[in-house]
Amino acid sequence: MTASGPPPFPGAAPAPLAPAAPVPARGGSITPVFVRLKLAVIRNGLRQSRGRTAGWAVGVAFAMLYALGLGAGMIALRGSHYAPAATVTLAVVLGLGWAVMPLFFFGGDDTLDPTRLSMLPLRPRPLMTALLTSSLVGVGPLFTLLVSTGAMIAVAHGAAATAVAVPVVALLLLTCVALSRAVAAANTRLLTSRRGRDLALLSGLFVAVGAQLVNLGVSSLSSDGGLHRVTSIASVLRWIPPAPAVDAVRSTGRGAYGLAAVQLLYALAALAVILRWWYRSLVRLMVSPDASTLQAADVPTGGAARSGWPGRVAGLFPARLVGGRTGTVMERQFHYLWRDPRSRAALATGLAVGLLLPLVAVVQHGTVYQCLWAAGLLGMQMYNQFGTDGSAFWTVAATISTRRDAALELRGRALTLVGIAVPYVTVVTVGAALLLGRLDALAETLGLSFAFLGALTGTGTYASVRFPYAVPQQNAFGNAAPGQGGLVALNVFGGTLSGAVFCLPVLALSVLLHHTGHQGLSWTVLPVGVVYGTAVGAAALRFTAPRLLDRLPEILAVVGKG
Repeated sequence: MTASGPPPFPGAAPAPLAPAAPVPARGGSITPVFVRLKLAVIRNGLRQSRGRTAGWAVGVAFAMLYALGLGAGMIALRGSHYAPAATVTLAVVLGLGWAVMPLFFFGGDDTLDPTRLSMLPLRPRPLMTALLTSSLVGVGPLFTLLVSTGAMIAVAHGAAATAVAVPVVALLLLTCVALSRAVAAANTRLLTSRRGRDLALLSGLFVAVGAQLVNLGVSSLSSDGGLHRVTSIASVLRWIPPAPAVDAVRSTGRGAYGLAAVQLLYALAALAVILRWWYRSLVRLMVSPDASTLQAADVPTGGAARSGWPGRVAGLFPARLVGGRTGTVMERQFHYLWRDPRSRAALATGLAVGLLLPLVAVVQHGTVYQCLWAAGLLGMQMYNQFGTDGSAFWTVAATISTRRDAALELRGRALTLVGIAVPYVTVVTVGAALLLGRLDALAETLGLSFAFLGALTGTGTYASVRFPYAVPQQNAFGNAAPGQGGLVALNVFGGTLSGAVFCLPVLALSVLLHHTGHQGLSWTVLPVGVVYGTAVGAAALRFTAPRLLDRLPEILAVVGKG
C-alpha cells in the first residue's frame, strides 16, 4: 500500500479520492441481457438429460401441430356466420390459459419469480420491459401467435380490417403475456409458500375438471343449436379482454369504425390496467418484507388453532367410536390426509372427479351406473399406503411386533378410507339417481359400488404390502422414485382389473336379474353388495396381515428411497 502524501492535519479538508474503477454509463438497456438469460435457462434445462430433451422436443412438436391445426380450422371459418363468435371465444380462452399458467408452471420456470432479482439494482419499469420482452421467447408465445393469426385471417375482410389485424395480433400477445406475469407477481408469496406447493399438487385436479368441462362443451356444440348458443354467448364474451381487440377487426371490416375505435381503446385500457397491476406487485415484492422475516410472535400459535375441524374430527370420531389401536391409526391417517399436501391432493382429486363424472352423466342424460367411478377412484386411494409415509415408516414398523398389530394397522388404514368413501358414494349416487329419475336403479347401483369399493380396498391392502414403491418427497409432481414406474402401472392397472374381477359375482347377480326379467328384485343387489364387499375386505386384511409382519424390513427399504 502506498501513500500519496503526508496525512492531513486535524481539521484539514480531506483530499478528494479518485474512483478506483470507471462507473458504467447509465441508461443501458437490460432487455438483451434478460433475453439471453431466458435462452440460457431453456438451454441449460435441456442439457440435464437426454430424456428431458426428447420429451421437450416431442411436446413442442405436438404443440406446434395443434397450433397449426387450430389456426387452419379458424381460417376455414372465414366467411362463416360463426367465425366472429369463434374468434372472440378463442381470445378469451387464450387469456384464461395464460392467466392460470403460473399456477401450474411457477415452480418449474424460475423466470416467473421476480424475487430472485430483488437483490439486483433494478428499477421496476426497466425490469418490466425486460421481463415482458424475454417472456415473448418460448413455445407459448409462438403457439399464441400462430393461433391468433389464424383467428385474424378468419374475420379480417378488406384492407382496413387487415391493417388493424396486424397490431391486434401484437396487442393480443402482449396482453396475454403481461397478464401471466402480473398473476405470477401478484401471487409470488403464495406460490413460493407451502400453500402454493399444495396448490401445485392440485394441478391434476384442475386438468381433470377442465377436460370434463371441455367434453361438456364439445357435446353441447355437437347437439342441435349448439353453435347458435355459442353465438349468443359471444355477445358477452366480446367485451371480456382481450376479446375486444379481436372483435375490433370484425367491426372494421363491417365499416363500424367508431365501434372498432372504442373496442381498441378498451383493449388498450385493459392492457394498461394489467401493466399497472404488475408494476404495483413488483414494487411490493421489492420493498415489502418476506414472511420469513416476520416475528414469530406475530404468527398464531397453538395446535388447536392450526388443526381446525379436521383435527377435532380426527380426535373424536375414530378414537371414541372405534377405540384401541385401530382408532389411533385412523386418527393418525385423518391427520395425514389433512396435513400432507400429496395425500390431500390425491383425495381431493378422487372426490372431485368422482363427483364430476356422475354430473356429466346427468348433463348428458347418461346412465346412473357412472356413479361407480366415485367408488373406483376412492378405492384406488388404498394402493401404496406406505409409500407416502416415506422414511418415517420406521415409526410404524417399530410398533408392529405381532400379527394382531399388523392386522389392526391395516384395518385402521382401510377404515379411514371406507369412512370417507361410503357416505360420499352414497350421497353422489342418490343425487345422480334423483336427477336422472332412476330411483329404481338406486339400490342396485349402491350395491355394485359398495362391492367394488370393498374389492379395491382388499386388493389395495395386499398390493401395498406386496408391491410398495417410494414416493419422492422433494418432487411435488413425481408419483414414484426413479426406476419404479413399472410398480405404479402395476398398482393402477393391475389393481383396477383385479378389483373388477373380484366384483364379478355381484355384477353377475345384477345381470342375471335383468336378463331373467326379475328387475323388481334388483334391490337385493344392495345387501348382497354390502355383505360381499365387507367380506372381501375382511378376508384380504386377514390374508395380508402376516405378510406385512414378515415384509416390514423390505417395505421400509423400498419406501425410504423417496
